Amino acid sequence: MTTGPSAPDPRPARIDPIRAGLLCRCPNCGEGRLFAGFLKVAGRCEICGFDFTRLNTGDGAAVFVMQIAGAPVVFGALFVQLAYDPPIWAMLAVALPLVAGLSLGLMRPAKGVMIALQMRNHSSPSGED
Repeated sequence: MTTGPSAPDPRPARIDPIRAGLLCRCPNCGEGRLFAGFLKVAGRCEICGFDFTRLNTGDGAAVFVMQIAGAPVVFGALFVQLAYDPPIWAMLAVALPLVAGLSLGLMRPAKGVMIALQMRNHSSPSGED
């Protein structure tokens, strides 16, 4: 015998913030979209209604993405330059699109992870909890 619909649980679901951030999903429920545009954070989750306006990472994700995307490309280009001495135009033709593609591909997941970790750790944008 079933009774009427039960009230939704107000506590957040047990979601892994790294997984939710990498998938660009709501860090509260794991289902709603986190972004309204490429990097514009949505105002609220369309599934659980969680307010994203208080979560702001600033340029934090960009710093990590520059290090993650830049280091292998620069060291790879340095190795190829020293080992094979190709013309500079060939190095630029390979390295610039590679670093641009890696940066654009990593930016959304990195920002999503930073927002999810900020929510999990209950930190405010100003650093005051």
